[in-house]
Amino acid sequence: MTEMQSAMQMRSAKRLKIGVLISGRGSNLQALIENCAQPDYPAQIVLVISSNPDAFGLAAAVKAGIPTKVFQHRKYRTREEFDGEIDKALRAAGVELVCLAGFMRVLTPTFVGAWRDKIINIHPSLLPAFRGLHTHERALAAGVRFHGCTVHFVRDELDDGPIVVQAAVPVEPDDDVETLSARVLNAEHRCYPLAVKLIALGRVQVVGGRVLIDGVERPDPALIGAPEGVTRH
Repeated sequence: MTEMQSAMQMRSAKRLKIGVLISGRGSNLQALIENCAQPDYPAQIVLVISSNPDAFGLAAAVKAGIPTKVFQHRKYRTREEFDGEIDKALRAAGVELVCLAGFMRVLTPTFVGAWRDKIINIHPSLLPAFRGLHTHERALAAGVRFHGCTVHFVRDELDDGPIVVQAAVPVEPDDDVETLSARVLNAEHRCYPLAVKLIALGRVQVVGGRVLIDGVERPDPALIGAPEGVTRH
């Protein structure tokens, strides 16, 4: 048994503790909750934090028995104070990986640096294309033939960082924003649990600004750069 295989077995015996940050409906949170409910899934959600007290995702977390906290940025004098309180809550819960799932606040470089290579985000485009907001509208306007989503490690720059998993979906001739966004969202619900699983199993390394995945198998035709092995939605 190699040292890498031994480390992977030790990691699989201990479920990775993740904290999920949301601001809205929390559909990717729900996908993570469903996968974490599986006995053989190597991660567990120990805390959900929202910047919005009315976020629908909070109800999903409560229903699943997951502790929640709300931090409203307007109640803090600076972004640093806001991020500092989130950091304290994550560390108190023993979080080992932070997952941004529709968290509509830009985190400070201090926070991102403190969680370097331990914080991931999912973005509704095939990065580096269409960073920022309104990705589906922009994809349709550009006339691209493929669109998709990306799970990546977070860096200081918006929607930047080493890519863990991507999924490509076709752009159909009669697509509008609603139909295209629904197709991408379905891909997101597959990609995010897969990315977390790979990280939890110790199969992901960041080397020179790129992600290397140990033991990559032949990918699903709809998934680029990642193996099979996650519940489908």
